[in-house]
Amino acid sequence: MSERKDLLLPILLCLTLGLAPFVPEPHIWGKIKWIYGGANGMTAMDWFDVVLHGSPFIYLIYKILKKP
Repeated sequence: MSERKDLLLPILLCLTLGLAPFVPEPHIWGKIKWIYGGANGMTAMDWFDVVLHGSPFIYLIYKILKKP
């Protein structure tokens, strides 16, 4: 039960901050496609967006790998 509680916050963050805004596509998904396409024209603000919207997913991966 405690393991499930430990993952609740990271999952909630991924579903809210990580994927927001949801329309027309999740923000992080658009940034990943942009980076995969060569990142042409990306400014410092765009890289900050990648860090901001990607950090919940990094946190979730950390919590999963940290489990005993």
